[in-house]
Amino acid sequence: MKITVSLPNGATQDVTGKPGFSVMESLRAAGIPIRAECGGAMACATCHVIVAPEWMAKVGRPDAEESDLLDLSDYRTENSRLCCQIKARPELDGLKIALQLDAYD
Repeated sequence: MKITVSLPNGATQDVTGKPGFSVMESLRAAGIPIRAECGGAMACATCHVIVAPEWMAKVGRPDAEESDLLDLSDYRTENSRLCCQIKARPELDGLKIALQLDAYD
């Protein structure tokens, strides 16, 4: 599946996501400079992305635990998610996300 990532420096990059892997894992595998300090254990908020509005219905809203972590970010928006919690799956082909400053390494 294709994921288009906008970086804080204005660049965009297309990444291939493998079904069953998290979006965060796909970004790391593609060499995107994402902090993701906890490695996907949902113990930090350093894989914070903004999901494009047209994708939120398919991606879904964060659960309570993820939402609590997102509250730690100065950059949280209505469409914020931790990309370690978004699993790559065929219906997300074409997903558009923006990596936030607090997740950019």
